[in-house]
Amino acid sequence: MLINALSATMKLTIEETGYRGHATQLSREAHASGYDVVAVLGGDGTINEVVNGLLDPVDGKGGDQGTAADRPALLTIPGGSANVFARALGLPNSSVEAVGEILEAIRDGRRRTVGLGQAVWGDQSRYFTFCSGLGYDAEVIRAVEGMRGTGRKATPARYVNTALHHYLSTDKRRPAMTVEGPDVPRTGGIFMAVVSNTSPWTYVGPRPVSPTPWASFETGLDLLGLQRLGLPAMLHLMPQIIGDRETLPTGRHLVQLHDEKEFTLSAERPVAFQLDGDYLGEVEQITYRSIPAALQVLV
Repeated sequence: MLINALSATMKLTIEETGYRGHATQLSREAHASGYDVVAVLGGDGTINEVVNGLLDPVDGKGGDQGTAADRPALLTIPGGSANVFARALGLPNSSVEAVGEILEAIRDGRRRTVGLGQAVWGDQSRYFTFCSGLGYDAEVIRAVEGMRGTGRKATPARYVNTALHHYLSTDKRRPAMTVEGPDVPRTGGIFMAVVSNTSPWTYVGPRPVSPTPWASFETGLDLLGLQRLGLPAMLHLMPQIIGDRETLPTGRHLVQLHDEKEFTLSAERPVAFQLDGDYLGEVEQITYRSIPAALQVLV
């Protein structure tokens, strides 16, 4: 039904992904072939792959010199468990309802230009649409991905239950991290870092989670760093970041950055790392950069 609705307004070439990284390859080929729009039906991980193919159409090594106008526009249809990027754009979480709004955008010629984030570690580079994380949240994503490998679905309830179980059952003494940048003074003692390109950071069912409520696609990157992971600190923080909030969380052990062009996080030893909800292993140092006006989206 969704394909029929879109095919009534544009000529479609349909491809199905078959393995991890396949969406990046397909979007890279679409860019090279001169397509005007690349449409994605999937979750945030698939969207992230497509975005990386659109921005690195040659070799995937961050060498693209084009602008948003030179790339195919992105059309996103939510089809995952959280759909953070699509919902941050204002689309409904229902794929059917989202297609209705997308058809209106196509009819009216509505396009929005959004900024992205870029993470650089070692000899690797990858763009992200809404968030990255180092430490506890990436550990939770790693645990859920392990469950998905056994056939269990990544539902919001599973994420919440896994987060609680992981918090209660693991050692809180994680490697300390330090943040610094061209315009960011050196600050240490960080045990969990959330880097955001927009807000919210994620959703718990219908409820948004916004640790960096001032983040947006039109500004640089934001960061919330936690220097305490004990129960009192977490009980103080959680009510401040759940729901539609416009005020920054408060606390003596928070490190906060807003609208930054670049900063680097370094750890004493490797820490878990995620990008747009996709676990990517462990890193000791990673540089984050804001890429303004990087991509056009139909919305």
